[in-house]
Amino acid sequence: MATVLITGAAGFIGRALTTALNGPHYVVALDLREVPEAQRITGVTYVAADIGDPKLGELFRTYQPQTVVHLASVVAAGGDPARDYAIDVLGTKNVLEASLAAGARQIVVTSSGAAYGYRADNPVPLRESDPLRGNEDFPYSKHKRLVEEMLAEWREKYPQLKQTVFRPCTVLGPGTNNQITAIFARPVVVGLSGTTTPFSLISESDVVAALAKAVNETRDGVFNLAGDGTLSLREIANLLGKRFLPLPPALLKTALWIFKTLRLTNLGPEHVKFIQYRPVLANEKLKSEFGYTPQYDAAAVFQRYLKSSRQ
Repeated sequence: MATVLITGAAGFIGRALTTALNGPHYVVALDLREVPEAQRITGVTYVAADIGDPKLGELFRTYQPQTVVHLASVVAAGGDPARDYAIDVLGTKNVLEASLAAGARQIVVTSSGAAYGYRADNPVPLRESDPLRGNEDFPYSKHKRLVEEMLAEWREKYPQLKQTVFRPCTVLGPGTNNQITAIFARPVVVGLSGTTTPFSLISESDVVAALAKAVNETRDGVFNLAGDGTLSLREIANLLGKRFLPLPPALLKTALWIFKTLRLTNLGPEHVKFIQYRPVLANEKLKSEFGYTPQYDAAAVFQRYLKSSRQ
């Protein structure tokens, strides 16, 4: 059996992917957190390690994975930029170096649609050939762009290490709990005037299926990960049965500045673009070149999430 090493294996997607790959492959599940014995899967080797550890290469050489799936990253925006940079950018560099040193043939990386940047003049929809313009004043978006720039350099320097890079949109599934779902959980869904705030959505099951396909078939390339269609924030509010309150962007920026000053939130005025200019991702290349069609479109993704959250 081929050995597959997964970083961030204790996360939401990592756990599901470990289950999907276990059996056809020998899976090494690496995460910063120790996985409790009761949650471990028979046949999987669990390793607690930091992707930023200088000795990561020694660990990779011990297991000699043929494929590395790099999922470990900072998910939430608004944290410590220096710490997030160390994890996302420097951590990815360390994983690339360790993979190369261990003789891995392929690395599968989850980037983000955020790498395109949150900008008023973004094409709709965004295609893989469009420039990556992750915002300098939005560390989450900036770091995703920097990671992809590094990956592009590595494709040129080290073609023997095949790359499959996915740019997921907003991922929703049963049990999803993050800054996006926090918007849905409030009594009133707050949006912005002057924009529909369209959400590209994909289910966690489609993300796992695409990742598994990349591993099983050694398919390289860069692909957006999104279901068909979008849902506006107003449409989402209607599906939730909640009031939609559109605020002027300037008002929301002022409110976030006050709340951050009072240490009531980690988000600042710069994060308004996160709602104002949502990247809408095209999925034609995913379907035609990669050969995967998402099972759920945006509306079905949200209905599935909504049903699970109500249960």
